[in-house]
Amino acid sequence: MSISTSMSLLSRKSQTQPWLHFLFHQNSVQKKPLFRLLFASSAFLVLAAPAITNFPGSKLLAETAISQDLEAASFFQQGVTRYNRKDLQGAEYAFRQALQRDPNLGAALNYLGNIFMEQNRLDVALQEYTEAIRINPNFSEAYYNLGLVLHRQGQKDAAITAYRQSLVIDPTKVAALYNLGLVLYEQGQLPEAIATYQQAINLDSSNANAYFNLAIALQQQGQTEQAIATYRQALQSDPQNATAYNNMANLLAIQGQASEAISVYRQAIRLNPKNASAYYNLGVTLYNQGDIKKANGVLKRAHTEYREQGKIEQAEKIEQLMQQIAQKSGQQQPQASQTPTPSQTLDNTSNLIQTPEPQTPNQLENPVSVEQQSTSTSSGQ
Repeated sequence: MSISTSMSLLSRKSQTQPWLHFLFHQNSVQKKPLFRLLFASSAFLVLAAPAITNFPGSKLLAETAISQDLEAASFFQQGVTRYNRKDLQGAEYAFRQALQRDPNLGAALNYLGNIFMEQNRLDVALQEYTEAIRINPNFSEAYYNLGLVLHRQGQKDAAITAYRQSLVIDPTKVAALYNLGLVLYEQGQLPEAIATYQQAINLDSSNANAYFNLAIALQQQGQTEQAIATYRQALQSDPQNATAYNNMANLLAIQGQASEAISVYRQAIRLNPKNASAYYNLGVTLYNQGDIKKANGVLKRAHTEYREQGKIEQAEKIEQLMQQIAQKSGQQQPQASQTPTPSQTLDNTSNLIQTPEPQTPNQLENPVSVEQQSTSTSSGQ
């Protein structure tokens, strides 16, 4: 199906359902996903992965839930099995065979979309999800996955529409809330992003990524105390998140809670010994506390890490800072009037958000798992 056909199908759909107004740009050059554009050492946002529908292993149950055509149901089940084994070529063949026998298998189209998503064939994936929605306008997973494709293509307004329609059909879909919060954040709609992440957390209080992203949004809003409290909740769910420790320590230092900030920076460094930003901020905080000897040692380590990472400009700035500290203090305890404040000297990197490329659902390093869907909501029938 061509892009123009996909557009036509959605256009006809929108005549009866006014909410369906996706913003496609057929003639523009496809943009790379925005998730590689912003890099910093202090924070990151992650994107949830495509929804994978899960159907019973029993052939009889699959036939009953998916299609009245036994051959179609059998090929569909073969496709699911091959997909789960990461045999994408075999899965695509089986789903195509199923659709030849039953063209109304929306779930098969959704799986084909997932296959093309994994292959980064986003335009083709978009067509499959669009067709699945045409067949079943109440297919929440297809709307969610369509939102993910549009999000990765940079069509953020259209992605918001798709995520929201997924939630109209299934308000409990945490992954849709999570990704909606992310795209709202990227659009600068911080109050809406905060509210959306809070909804996700209300549904899944163990979602460390939602807490983490909520903390970043609160931090951007200047709600420092709430952000600190939310970082603490993120770390309860994921105690290995070195970036959350570093971010929280920055806020603690700015709040004047230097002793705890020092402890939290050290925890960030224990989890990630190559964290140049944490070394730098720890060094500044130690200096502010009057511990020049330790501060110099930590700043030297920050200097080394930045150089090894090829960040020469940051390394040179640290070298200049160390020279200024030596000149001002004469290698003695600084006077209060000489002490730089955290807001003047700490790495101000929390405004830059690192967003790693989302992983495909079958990879172990997938940042966010989407809970398996039931046959009642996923069949596309």
